[in-house]
Amino acid sequence: MISLVIPVYKNAGNIPPLVAALEALNQRLEGELEVVLVVDGSPDDSHLLLAKALPSASFRSQLLLLSRNFGAFSAIRAGLEAGTGDYFAVMAADLQEPPELVVEFVERMKAGAEVVVGKRVGRDDPFLSRAMSSLFWSTYRRFVQPQVPEGGVDVFGCRRAVRDQLVALCEQNSSLVGLLFWVGFRRESVEYKRRAREIGTSAWTMKKKIRYLMDSMFSFTDLPVRLLTTIGFLGLLVSLVFGTVVFVGRLLGMIQSPGYAATVVVVMFFGALNCFGLGVIGGYVWRGFENSKVRPNFIVSGKQVFPPPAKS
Repeated sequence: MISLVIPVYKNAGNIPPLVAALEALNQRLEGELEVVLVVDGSPDDSHLLLAKALPSASFRSQLLLLSRNFGAFSAIRAGLEAGTGDYFAVMAADLQEPPELVVEFVERMKAGAEVVVGKRVGRDDPFLSRAMSSLFWSTYRRFVQPQVPEGGVDVFGCRRAVRDQLVALCEQNSSLVGLLFWVGFRRESVEYKRRAREIGTSAWTMKKKIRYLMDSMFSFTDLPVRLLTTIGFLGLLVSLVFGTVVFVGRLLGMIQSPGYAATVVVVMFFGALNCFGLGVIGGYVWRGFENSKVRPNFIVSGKQVFPPPAKS
């Protein structure tokens, strides 16, 4: 069985075409599809529409409702835990990633791959959206995980053994994509072109991207600490040079009175440097504190299971 996990947030308009696409996908997979839809505290009618549509669907499904919006990656983790298949796949509910990728994922995994990721080679999105996405993922690849494809990872498949390792990693404020590459295993990629979004707008805002990038950097690299150390070292050199110039100038009589402007500049520079350093250190301390609480990544407030209709 193939368990397909789909997080749902503000996707009410996408529900009818999504269910139709899953019906077609189930036929291609010869009835071996299980769909786990996780409504991530969506404020619209997504849960109600799914609850009405799934009982009559030809594929077996689970419908999970989280108690609030925990974020897409927590919703995916909830779906991975609930899935019962031998193979797993993850995709979005907006249908921008072709559902038929799941078929290719399963074929690759049956042939020996343990993890298969979708490698985006094009996208039918506005220029600004493409530019911001390219900037985000290039930064992610450079500073967090260089093995991630250039276009990022929005859809992937894995075997049950890999799923077990992912759900066992209960880190707070981390990166699911980063963890997927961190666990290793035999990995392959499938190229695809991202479709244009036909219904609604993306909830993946720039604010969320920046927050996700920061979580990823704090979770997978010590770059901020090394950057802080470098800045501190450069600041020390600047202060030594500046102090030497002032001392020599004083001995030569070039400085008759204390420099007010220079004092203010030095105080502001090192004050800002201290604040920056405290912010970096605080980022690591806060994330360590969050993990020490051992709170769950999500809370499931409702669950419905819909078996496929009996064959006549």
